[in-house]
Amino acid sequence: MSVLTIARLTFREASRRWVLWVALLLGVAFLAIYALGFHEIQKDIEGSMRNMNPLAAKEMQSFFLIAGLYVVNFLTVMMTVLTSVDTLSGEIASGTIQTIVSKPMQRWEVVIGKWLGFAGMLTMYLLLMAGGVMAVVFLRSGYQAPHALAALGLMLLNVLLLLSVSLLGGASLSTLSNGVLVFGLYGIAFIGGWVEQFGAFLKNQTAMNIGIFCSLVLPSEAIWRRASFLMESPLVSAMGVSPFASSSVPSPIMIVYAILYAAAALALAVRQLYRRDL
Repeated sequence: MSVLTIARLTFREASRRWVLWVALLLGVAFLAIYALGFHEIQKDIEGSMRNMNPLAAKEMQSFFLIAGLYVVNFLTVMMTVLTSVDTLSGEIASGTIQTIVSKPMQRWEVVIGKWLGFAGMLTMYLLLMAGGVMAVVFLRSGYQAPHALAALGLMLLNVLLLLSVSLLGGASLSTLSNGVLVFGLYGIAFIGGWVEQFGAFLKNQTAMNIGIFCSLVLPSEAIWRRASFLMESPLVSAMGVSPFASSSVPSPIMIVYAILYAAAALALAVRQLYRRDL
C-alpha cells in the first residue's frame, strides 16, 4: 500500500509541474504540424498514383511514419529526464524526504513508488504522442507499420530504462550532476549508434565495435534502432536506403540486456538510498 501511495503522490506531483504542461502543449503542436504536413504529402502521393508504383507510395508513408516516431522517441526521452531528474536529489537536498522516510515506510518503497508514478505518467505521454503519429498516418492513408505494437513496447522500454538511470543518479548525486550524467550517457549512446551504423555500411569493424561498446554503456539508442527495424518495410530493410534503416540491427539479446540494465539501475538506486545519510 505504501508503494501505491507514493506512486499516486508522485503522479499527482508530476502532473502539476510546468514542464509537463509545456511538453503536452508542444506535443499537441507537433502532432498538428505533423498531421498537416502528412496531409499535404499524401495529397501529392494520391495525385501521382497513376504514375507512381504503389510500392513506392507505401515506402514514402513508411518513411514519414518512422520519422515522426523518431521525433517522438527523442521528445519522450527528454520528458523522462526533465521530469524525474530531481525527484530524489531535490527532496534529499531540501530535506523533504526525511518527512517520508521517518514514517513507517521503507526506503525501497519510496524508490519503487516514485518509479511507478513516473512510469505511469510517461506511458500515457508516449501513448499520446506515438499513438497520435500512428493514427494520423493510418486515418489519412490507411498505412499501418508492421509490428507496431512490438515497436511501441520497445520505445516504452527505452523510457523505463532512462527513468531507472535517472533515479539511480538522483539517489547518488545532486540534481545538476544527475542531469549531466543522464544526458551525457544518452549522448554517448546516440553518437555510438550512428558510428555503428556507418561502420556497418562501410564494413569498418573498428567503428562497429565502438558503437557496440557505446550501446553497452547505455542501450537506449540500440533499443530505438531495434524498434525502427521492426517497423520498416521489407524493401527498406533489405536495401537500407532510409536514414532510419539500420545497417547494423541490434539483436534480441540487446533487449534482454536493456531489461537487466534497467532492473540493475533501479536496484542500485534502492541500495544507494539506503546507504545515503539523509
